[in-house]
Amino acid sequence: MLTNILIYCRAGFESEAASEIATRAAQQQFYGYPSFTANSGFVVFKLQAPQSALDLMQQIRFRSLIFARQWIACADAVTDVSTKDRVTPLIALAKGLPQCAELFVETADTTDGRNLNSFARKFGSALSGSLRQADVMLPRKAKADWRMHLFVIDGQNFWLGVSPIKNGCRWEQGILRLKFPAGAPSRSTLKLEEAWHWFIPKAQWAEKIDAGRRAVDLGAAPGGWTWQLVNHSMFVTAVDNGPMSQELMDSGQVEHRTEDAFTFKPAKPVDMLVCDVVEKPSRVIDLMARWALNRWAQILIFNLKLPMKQRFNEVEDRLDDLESALNDAGIGYQLEAKHLYHDREEITVYLELS
Repeated sequence: MLTNILIYCRAGFESEAASEIATRAAQQQFYGYPSFTANSGFVVFKLQAPQSALDLMQQIRFRSLIFARQWIACADAVTDVSTKDRVTPLIALAKGLPQCAELFVETADTTDGRNLNSFARKFGSALSGSLRQADVMLPRKAKADWRMHLFVIDGQNFWLGVSPIKNGCRWEQGILRLKFPAGAPSRSTLKLEEAWHWFIPKAQWAEKIDAGRRAVDLGAAPGGWTWQLVNHSMFVTAVDNGPMSQELMDSGQVEHRTEDAFTFKPAKPVDMLVCDVVEKPSRVIDLMARWALNRWAQILIFNLKLPMKQRFNEVEDRLDDLESALNDAGIGYQLEAKHLYHDREEITVYLELS
């Protein structure tokens, strides 16, 4: 029986990912305990038998998990595998999994994990072929509800399991790899680009992002997020007392307002607000609630900088504050949050009003 859920996360955020899955599981009356090693980049949540990881995955929406990059239903780890035959024990374990048509062979997003990437790629290719020869995996183009994952701890220790294709992350390691665009004034530009990919389906980009829409960027300087907005043909009011990139100002699409982000008011509502200010989460949430309650923007994308301790509890409390304000005002909304790959000590929040 698959009684473990393996969760990938950013190294250093194992405690937050563990608290989150334990909390969400208990809310669905699934009980167990998490285990992890600090800075390992993954967490294992062990369910109490006879509860099943596959059943729990049907009760929790993956996108509701903030700190998890990917989740995988697994049996116990395969340990101390002979280097002369790694494939046979993994094929035996795979026979007990739901059928899959593709295999992701992954490592932790750590220095040790990256050092295993070459081995993982070569071994993954051999294992995939052996699984298909043994009729354990479906042909590549076959339709399947599950994706198989082999998580490589080292050359002799592995986790093998599955994730639901429609209720998981479609990217290997749960990471969207983006290239830093030439001309962008700061690497923070990738945070907004990744947020769009995660929160907004590509089919809706023309409606919500592109061509002539108006946006406000609070805490804009030097312009990493403004660069993304301008690159998608938006007209931007950039609010910051600091200097903006001259190239952005020369675009003719940016109005620079040297004002305080917390006191700025738009002359009229805009399509999108983005905000990456360095401030306490409670103060940022109050600011975003003010914008939402006044309907100064339809879509709000913002970062919450996290404290050093009790980060999961802080995120829970601040998002609850925002939801309470919206509910009390009778405003319909879609609210999601994610610790994105390009985030560091913050999470990104997406709020769309209806």
